[in-house]
Amino acid sequence: MNQTKRNIKVGIVQHFFSEDVESNRRNNLAAIANLADDGADLIVLSELHDSLYFCQTEDVDNFDYASPIPGEFTDIYGAAAAEHNVVIVASSFERRAPGIYHNTACVFETDGSLAGIYRKMHIPDDPGFYEKFYFTPGDLGFEPIDTSVGRIGVLVCWDQWYPEAARLMAMRGAEMLVYPTAIGWNPDDSDDEKQRQLDAWTIIQRSHAVANGIPVVSVNRVGFEEDPSGATSGIDFWGASFVCGPQGEFLFHAPTGRAIDTIVEVDLLRSENVRRWWPFLRDRRIDFYGDLNKRFLL
Repeated sequence: MNQTKRNIKVGIVQHFFSEDVESNRRNNLAAIANLADDGADLIVLSELHDSLYFCQTEDVDNFDYASPIPGEFTDIYGAAAAEHNVVIVASSFERRAPGIYHNTACVFETDGSLAGIYRKMHIPDDPGFYEKFYFTPGDLGFEPIDTSVGRIGVLVCWDQWYPEAARLMAMRGAEMLVYPTAIGWNPDDSDDEKQRQLDAWTIIQRSHAVANGIPVVSVNRVGFEEDPSGATSGIDFWGASFVCGPQGEFLFHAPTGRAIDTIVEVDLLRSENVRRWWPFLRDRRIDFYGDLNKRFLL
């Protein structure tokens, strides 16, 4: 029996950002409008897209970037979703309560309503990426969000290195994985090291597509951003956003070092055939996986 295709057009927004929040928002909204005019059904922005990546330093004044949910952030992007009749995955700095802030992805339905949120679960703390200073780890678990274009498993940046997160989203019925991202190179690294990092980032996410038999959408920011403290050489965000299908095949791969807005067509029903050919979920030995709840076994 032949299945009817269920194609969706995914809009990718890979942008540079400045310290001017209003300018960043205008550029984001212009990209949303243009992609919607070109037929996008779903539009995905990168991580923390309204500002520079402020986590390069530990500065309490940066908490002023945060907005409650609901609040100004959800008003702006919810209105854009309703105006252009698209589903939007946007990335916010959520002020939940005094002293409690999250790195939160918001998914807006075509009528502008908030379909759901995901709070980043894995929080890094490395030179240039001092996120533990700003973000409380998420407490909503790995729950997909139902939308008019499908059931979306939204994860954020550092989450993309963890197969457990992707697997749990897939086990709860996610039809695709979406990763808003902010990742880049240390300009002092060698060209070989930079290539190894980019390759690793791409491979791990493509592996999530293969292991779970669903498409992956990863959208990164692009461009050099200085470290305001001068302690490091800053971060050169590499871009390289991509979409791959359920066998890890590239459907689109953006360049490094260049802003780009584009639409990629994704067939969600292809996952059904791939999972019939490669029934990884069927053959999992769940009776022997209990040790995965432990930190380490030696």
